[in-house]
Amino acid sequence: MGMSLEGRVRSAVAALLHAAGESQTELATALGVSQAQVSRRQSGTAAWSLTDCEAVAAHYGIDVLELLAGPTRATEALPAARRRVPGRQASTQRPAVIERGV
Repeated sequence: MGMSLEGRVRSAVAALLHAAGESQTELATALGVSQAQVSRRQSGTAAWSLTDCEAVAAHYGIDVLELLAGPTRATEALPAARRRVPGRQASTQRPAVIERGV
C-alpha cells in the first residue's frame, strides 16, 4: 500500500513550502498558529486536521483535494504567482548553451 493520507498531507505541505519559498513561520502566521504547531504537524507528532488542510489549501490558492492527493498534485496546482520563481519564464531564459565538437 502507498503512503498514508497523513504522510501525503505532510509531504504536500513540505513541497508547497519549498515551491513557494516560505518558511514554517510564514505558514504558521498565515494560519494563525505558532511555528511550533506547524513543526509538530510536519514531524507527525500532531496531525493536520481537515480544517487545517482547508486553511493550508486556501493559503496556497489550491483545492483541498489537491493537497490531500500529495506533493506532486499539490505543487502542480500551485498558482504561478505563488511560486518562488514567478511563472515559467525561467524556462525561456535559459543560459546560452555553447556547443563543442566532441
